Amino acid sequence: MRLFVFLIALTSFISCGDPAGATATSSGNDGIASTVTTASLAARQLESPDIRVTLAGASPEGALLIGQFAEQQYKAAQGVVDGNSVVFKQSEPFKPGHYYAYFTDGSAMQMLIDEDQTFSLSGTRNGPFSGVQVEGSLDNQLLFETLAFEAGMADEFRLVTQGLGQLQAGSPGYVELEADRAALVAKREAFQDERFNKHPNSIYTAFKRAGRNPRLRDIRLTDGTLDEVAQVDGFREDFWNGVNFADIRLLNTPVIFNKLKRYITELTPQNANAIIKSSEMLMEKVLPHPEYFKFIANWITLQYEPGKTTVMDGAAIHVHMVQNYFTKERAFWSDSMTVYGLQQRADQMAYSLVGQQGPDITVPGIDGKPKRLYDLKKPYIAVFMFNPDCEHCIEETPKLVQVYEGLKNELDIYAIALDTEADKWKAFVKQYGLDKFTNVYDPTNRSIFKTYYVDNTPELYLLGPDRKIVSKNLKVTQLAQAIQIAKSKSK
Repeated sequence: MRLFVFLIALTSFISCGDPAGATATSSGNDGIASTVTTASLAARQLESPDIRVTLAGASPEGALLIGQFAEQQYKAAQGVVDGNSVVFKQSEPFKPGHYYAYFTDGSAMQMLIDEDQTFSLSGTRNGPFSGVQVEGSLDNQLLFETLAFEAGMADEFRLVTQGLGQLQAGSPGYVELEADRAALVAKREAFQDERFNKHPNSIYTAFKRAGRNPRLRDIRLTDGTLDEVAQVDGFREDFWNGVNFADIRLLNTPVIFNKLKRYITELTPQNANAIIKSSEMLMEKVLPHPEYFKFIANWITLQYEPGKTTVMDGAAIHVHMVQNYFTKERAFWSDSMTVYGLQQRADQMAYSLVGQQGPDITVPGIDGKPKRLYDLKKPYIAVFMFNPDCEHCIEETPKLVQVYEGLKNELDIYAIALDTEADKWKAFVKQYGLDKFTNVYDPTNRSIFKTYYVDNTPELYLLGPDRKIVSKNLKVTQLAQAIQIAKSKSK
């Protein structure tokens, strides 16, 4: 697969360090108290850590303390064996967040680390949460009490869920079990809320509150039945209500990444317009909070990097993110030249997004005469871009010739050779029987500059009767289906 355009790696933008001078100036999300900001964390006196973990049945030798930043895990410390325990001790404080002590046999002990970094945890390998003993850490006392309480309710939730799966929605038995489930949720939330209210600024409260799902809204249609579509939309809108974006400690836990991935890839319909809308909603929430803004903007933009997503026209999401959030005013973590390069690339990509008018281009043909794309008259036009030396092009071109035979009454193919030499291009056309197509090649690339964006060859676009782009990044085997879909949408 031959790379045709210059790619700028976004991954270099992501940094685990705190941005210089970054401050979270606004209040917390949806009324949550915002006392743990970048500035307040810097002002606090974090202890030099002295953490003792005892896990009966597990060898402490070789144990590691593993921390987390968003989705990335890292080694925070190597444990020192002290009898049956492992001790994590150093002069530099650990960043407040969620950690695991991992043992060589695969067993682990989770913990929360905040300002107080002198404490001990003891339990049994594969033992219950209720058996974990905590000394010197209120956050971990609260954590394991809650985990034990939730584990005790697990069987009740499981039985209710199984029962609901066996009943018809809306039946008397189903309604009764739904009420039982709501009562279980209320009981769990009441247990948590009591602790949240007593310890509002603890990392335990920030962590557990952020991970809680919002209540489903009771939205009814005019006939009184539940409006499930509106309910799902409301759930998505409320999904981040429990997150205090002014609390940077949460970035050192798995909760933010897990919520982000679920929000974008599960709760949002997987089409470009819906993902852009969800992204905008979230970006508005995090704009005042630099650390979250940086992480979330980078993650969404990378997720829809051309060639890395199966979402139709994922490039539209990528372009939207770059054009709106990777600007010199907002992308404070990046230098001006990198931002300029990203904007230039997004500008090129923006010319050929699904739904836009396909750029009309005129490129020299094999006879040297200009061949205009819009001079092709059949209802559909496939714009096929290839390189004669590209292995995937060599594999896909014979398939395209074969598929064309069944579509030639309604399809023209405008085949553009890229990044090659005239002799190689002409030989390729002859060898693979492309004479049925309109074949063009411009060694200067001037006639196709800023038109149909290509990251890898072969690239295949489909234009409809109105010459708007109806599909892109197609495989040859998808061409006939793409035409049928376009027809059905035009009815």
